[in-house]
Amino acid sequence: MPYYQLFLEMITILSMTGCGYARIQGETTIITAEIKSVNSRYLDINCKMPRAYSRVEEKVKALIGTFTTRGKIDVYITAEAVPGAANSFISIDEAYLLNYLDCLRELNEKYGLKDDISVMNVAQNRDIFTSVKADDSTDELWARLEPALKAALEDFVTMKKAEGDRLAKDILSKIDVLEGYVAEIEKHAPEVVEEYENRLTARIEEMCKGLEIDKTRIVEEVAIFADRVAVDEEIVRLKSHIKQFRDMISGKGDEPCGRKLDFLLQEVNREINTTGSKCNNALIAKIVVDAKSEAEKIREQIQNIE
Repeated sequence: MPYYQLFLEMITILSMTGCGYARIQGETTIITAEIKSVNSRYLDINCKMPRAYSRVEEKVKALIGTFTTRGKIDVYITAEAVPGAANSFISIDEAYLLNYLDCLRELNEKYGLKDDISVMNVAQNRDIFTSVKADDSTDELWARLEPALKAALEDFVTMKKAEGDRLAKDILSKIDVLEGYVAEIEKHAPEVVEEYENRLTARIEEMCKGLEIDKTRIVEEVAIFADRVAVDEEIVRLKSHIKQFRDMISGKGDEPCGRKLDFLLQEVNREINTTGSKCNNALIAKIVVDAKSEAEKIREQIQNIE
């Protein structure tokens, strides 16, 4: 499947961690492309390639940036001549070699390093050699490099998708746990008002022994308290956020959703904290702590999502 089709058909959950590798032999040149990525808030692409191919670095970054929105990405590209190919050749980049030798001599003179400059030692710097002709155009260089880069990207994205699938399953399981805590809070929330009414009634009865008690006043106080500690709106919003979580993770979308999930989880935490501050109940307080703990586990996993 072509690389761009593979990307467009996948679900929105992509891991920011991945790697891809490809080695493709053309008529005169063997191109090797390797891509690795780790987590990052932004897209940061670092390319390491032969100097002769530096003219196409922006094309490399543009292709990667078309399909990747976040992550610290390192790209390693090498080029070598095909042994025995009729049109293959290796030449010396004399301008680079002269500059390189000057730097080595400066190291020797300035820092008193051992002078072991030899053909074999100098030849270890592969940038000295090039299989690119001086008259090779940017388009010709890109035509050699692009197939290997696309193949490596296909491998790279396949791994990101596989890791993303595992992240999605884990997050969904944690969302189920979080939803269970929300249901428990909803179940026990009315008990807060009942407990307050019982405490208030008992206190007034003790203070007014032998006197007639105005039940209407108690009802009014309980109603005011019930309004103050009501978490119906918070529960409704939590359920809505959880549904959005599932929709983003389970369904297909047209863009990566890591940032959206991160923002949504902030809203979940806000509603959980509000619920905890409203409900002065030991059992609900414990449930809120457990819910916040589960939300933190989800946050840790979201940090890995593109």
